[in-house]
Amino acid sequence: MKQIILPFRNGQPELIEAPVPNLLPGEVLIRNTASVVSPGTERMLIEFGKAGWIGKLRAQPERAQQVLQKMKTDGFLATLRAVKGKLDRPISLGYSSAGIVLAVGSGIQDIRPGDRVASNGPHAEIVSVARNLIAKIPDEVLDEEAAFTTLGAIALQGIRLAAPSFGETVVVIGLGLIGQLTAQLLLANGCRVLGAELSEPRKALAAAQGLIPLTQRNGDEVRALTGGHGADAVIITAAAQHDSILNAAADMCRKRGRVILSGVVDMKLSRDVFFKKELSFQVSSSYGPGRYEPGYEQQGLDYPIGYVRWTENRNFEAVLEALRSKKLDVKPLISSRLPFTDALQAYAQLGTKDPGMAIVFEYPKEETRVETINQKQELARQISGKGIALIGAGNFASAVLFPALRKEAASLHWVISRNGLSAAMLAQKSGSAEAGTDLQDALEDTRIEAVVIATPHSSHAAQTIAALKAGKHVFVEKPLALTRQELEAIRQAWARSGCGLTVGFNRRFAPFAQQAKSLMPPGTAPFNICITVNAGSLPVHHWLSDRAIQGGRIIGEACHFIDLCCFFTGSRINAVCANRMDGADEDASILLRFADGSQAVLNYFCNGAKAYDKERVELHRAGQSLIIENWRRLKGYGFSKSVALSSRQDKGHEQLIHQWLGSLKGDEMPMQADEIWNSSLASIAVSESLNEAAWIKI
Repeated sequence: MKQIILPFRNGQPELIEAPVPNLLPGEVLIRNTASVVSPGTERMLIEFGKAGWIGKLRAQPERAQQVLQKMKTDGFLATLRAVKGKLDRPISLGYSSAGIVLAVGSGIQDIRPGDRVASNGPHAEIVSVARNLIAKIPDEVLDEEAAFTTLGAIALQGIRLAAPSFGETVVVIGLGLIGQLTAQLLLANGCRVLGAELSEPRKALAAAQGLIPLTQRNGDEVRALTGGHGADAVIITAAAQHDSILNAAADMCRKRGRVILSGVVDMKLSRDVFFKKELSFQVSSSYGPGRYEPGYEQQGLDYPIGYVRWTENRNFEAVLEALRSKKLDVKPLISSRLPFTDALQAYAQLGTKDPGMAIVFEYPKEETRVETINQKQELARQISGKGIALIGAGNFASAVLFPALRKEAASLHWVISRNGLSAAMLAQKSGSAEAGTDLQDALEDTRIEAVVIATPHSSHAAQTIAALKAGKHVFVEKPLALTRQELEAIRQAWARSGCGLTVGFNRRFAPFAQQAKSLMPPGTAPFNICITVNAGSLPVHHWLSDRAIQGGRIIGEACHFIDLCCFFTGSRINAVCANRMDGADEDASILLRFADGSQAVLNYFCNGAKAYDKERVELHRAGQSLIIENWRRLKGYGFSKSVALSSRQDKGHEQLIHQWLGSLKGDEMPMQADEIWNSSLASIAVSESLNEAAWIKI
């Protein structure tokens, strides 16, 4: 299928061939029939992409601080790789569309194939959308009208926050597409609507619907039209990089008026005006309550209507009802219609002085292009030569694993990802791989001898078992498993398969880890190891924060360092004990006891200073000590010769991939099976110890 993407590295929209998205439980697969370009949002994204590095950092000053901080702790090259990796990941353009349901995922009872629905799906021939982000289209509403639903919900949410009552005067600043929709919905609500806009054609378009255009953008004219009082509310739908609009809105308001920001403007408030008038100010968050909430959008959990009357889904339904009853008329807003195959013309138009109001994409009428895609994939399977399938194409896979595989000239035949877009981009970069969304496609391909699994943690065990049962060698990113049951199931599948299994415990392959082990004298004296991981906090809704599903950071990240301790001691962990700080979720101190008498303390903290090293490793044994600082410096104490080394940050990813690929050709495996089981089981036991507050034997 075809889809529009925007690479941030250059800001040039592309119409690419991508796999049909995978349908997950709680989602709906839709063949788009129409979608609407959001001129403000999409043009802003394109301009951001076209800006140089300095321009991008200026546009996001908080990101600039993060980049500078990472440069201090991790070094220039590591920071450069991370930034380039982010910019190389494209985004999907578009978020307001309509189409016909092709299939529904498990758990959905009220939507059926053949239903017409509106959604926030991107500009693509086929989209997969969560249930709470779609709504059925009434019979009286055309597809091209319904394609405005998401945009209408943005306008409607701003109005709901302003809470206008019948007869009130509301000013809309900015009469672009969202402003036009806002004005119409306010008029339908019985409000007197004034409009401030620089473009005369836009003012005329809104005036034809009943809006009163203002000649100036200040409070004098508004007061003259309201008996000297000012507007009851002002809704800002404009986009500008200055604070004059926000302060003009305050000037237009009556005492105790309301200012709502639905657009994007500088937010330097003039306190004096807000103070004297006792104005209220609120920023509108997209489509309504539920937006950006994983429980609502991804897990399908609705808010009870008695407590949250207007969720984003119910806002969708309200917009569609307004279209059905003709209280909202979007046809005058359509400036052009384009076949989706000519979609890139729309973005050239956005850069002109008169980009028009709304551009509607019209999609092909055929049911799907799945058969064409399958034929293309079957042709690819007929190509000779053994190769690798990369399962997962997220940040880590694209920024770390894919470059490492390409550096080794690995033959990549498949890239699989859930939504297909990220897989398509990596497949395009590889020049030889096919993109897909179904793991089974890769496992059934006789050319594939090994898979690299880099998906979310909760899927590692099932995908590893499936690959082993299919007779494929497996490299799976850590953690290998989240529970003892999963680990045992993997062990049994591995024992029956005769295939190789490697886990992405890369720290043991870091140059400084290898050098530190070689410097420590051989013998039976036990180690004392102290590792501090200054992990930092995660965003509230980061996928790894979901301990119930993804296992949390201790199993998912601390396992790296548990395995590293095993590497240094050359011994197996036989007991663990862990303690969590009161009130903390992932901050923990972990004790490891080894069969040879060694012991290790692993402090995994999320509350440390960002300026401090993220990872610090101390090794003490037989009167000698080594310290590794953030994989950039190695210092030794008690040695006959000075040990003080520094290098670019290298955490061992490339060396691990190099050795794993060598094992596919008959070389020694990077890790022995008993090492994998012990490190993995110890990581799971740490999580158990945190819950039970006791020593756990391995």
